[in-house]
Amino acid sequence: MEIWINPACSKCRSALTRLDAAGAGYTVRRYLEDPPSEAELEAVLARLGLEPWDVTRVQEPVARELGLRDWPRDAATRPKWTAALAAHPRLIQRPIITADDGTALVARTDDAVREALRRRA
Repeated sequence: MEIWINPACSKCRSALTRLDAAGAGYTVRRYLEDPPSEAELEAVLARLGLEPWDVTRVQEPVARELGLRDWPRDAATRPKWTAALAAHPRLIQRPIITADDGTALVARTDDAVREALRRRA
């Protein structure tokens, strides 16, 4: 499995601690240093079963600068959202775990991390 993290994020550190405690094998992607492309984002969104606005941190300063709260959340604007996430990876919710079963989840809770561990089998 792979986990997208921001090391400064307490939820990311907590998820890593839980994965380590379970002895899980995983790859860390520091997505602020190694931002995903639009194609990678689309693939992860498909695995998550979510839309780009569902994983956007709209409280970030850059989100306010872009006026994201006012952007339509529809199919026509979807590419604009994905492009914004790729251009400004700080906007992406974290951590995101891509599970071995082909799914992904936003692992902000203990339950989500447990689910990722279950899916690794």
